[in-house]
Amino acid sequence: MEEINRMDLRIYVDADACPVVSIVEKLARKYEIPVVLLCDTNHILESSYSEVKVIGAGADAVDYALIGLCHKGDIVVTQDYGVAAMALGKGAYAIHQSGKWYTEENIDRMLMERHLAKKARRATKKNHLKGPKKRTSEDDERFEASFDMLIQKVLENR
Repeated sequence: MEEINRMDLRIYVDADACPVVSIVEKLARKYEIPVVLLCDTNHILESSYSEVKVIGAGADAVDYALIGLCHKGDIVVTQDYGVAAMALGKGAYAIHQSGKWYTEENIDRMLMERHLAKKARRATKKNHLKGPKKRTSEDDERFEASFDMLIQKVLENR
């Protein structure tokens, strides 16, 4: 396995409407890991720590840009299962904003469940669901603990 040094490690965040950017940056500072926030022109972000890349609007433009930038051993933060699957395919690590790690063992099941849910919505013509529950401080604490463990794992494997 090729050696990846710590200085090459980057954290890429699919940052459009991402509720954990501040937690990602806090832990990245702690471990001195550079962060790249990717967003489209509808979600302009500013950061005193991260590099912000604004990608032109368009379906999946941010997703493809993120996958084009990430490399083996990097960490990707995304709620998009498709982005996570592509990141895993490149040898990167991926984590959901809930704190759940995407892995080779769970990604196929997650993609299938997403597909079946979409199919069920089409069948009932219910395309607009309520949306996610309001985020709580417990959700943030769970993400922070899980993300910290993932960073430690990645650094140990370098």
